[in-house]
Amino acid sequence: MMLIKTTNDAMGHALFDFMQKGKAKKLFIDSNITETDVIPVEYLFRDFSKMPPIEQVALNNCRGKVLDVGAAAGSHSLWLQKNGFRVTAIDISELACKVMKQRGIEEVLLADFFEYQNQHKFDTLLLLMNGIGICGQLENLPNFFNQCKNLLAEGGQILIDSSDLIYLYGDEEEGYVVDLNDSYYGEVEYVMRYGKIKSESFNWLFVDTSTLSEYANEYGFTCEIMIEGNHFDYLARLAVKKES
Repeated sequence: MMLIKTTNDAMGHALFDFMQKGKAKKLFIDSNITETDVIPVEYLFRDFSKMPPIEQVALNNCRGKVLDVGAAAGSHSLWLQKNGFRVTAIDISELACKVMKQRGIEEVLLADFFEYQNQHKFDTLLLLMNGIGICGQLENLPNFFNQCKNLLAEGGQILIDSSDLIYLYGDEEEGYVVDLNDSYYGEVEYVMRYGKIKSESFNWLFVDTSTLSEYANEYGFTCEIMIEGNHFDYLARLAVKKES
């Protein structure tokens, strides 16, 4: 990942418009595997009561000092702050950071997770709304786990959600058909559009629970699936393995 140029920041402009005007145009998401989708911008400003159970469970299981990665409009950070947590919200969008500051989040930083450094360690790394997506491709998971080790305090945890996109390739009755010679089926290419603003294409990763567990174990983490949603989505808790 890298910082987003404001001229290409479709989501950032959508968030900024909604913050300033209370409304926004439609935010379109084009991908290489599904039809164009639309994100209701107001949903990104939701309060706790409108969050899905996976996000509510994640927030209720945060502890200590929290790093909210890819915080967007800052809805998760805002809830944590209001409930007494010390939270640092980071995002690669300058406009998103402006929105979070306007919403009253005290510690907001424009930063790429993979380059971010802090002398103080975090007890919880929070990555929601398919937070693993920032890896882009499976080959970047080792970098992700190594950076998590750099940022986690002793006994710290990662709370992260994702979805298994296998449902796009069949069903339980007929079976699933995936080309094993192709790239991993959870690697998706996206473009966002907001009015005349179009983002550069970017890779976004969705990972199934078995693959996440395998990588976590290989790079020194435990992996606990805390809750599963109704549509192949889940919340995982990762923690550095204790030395025996």
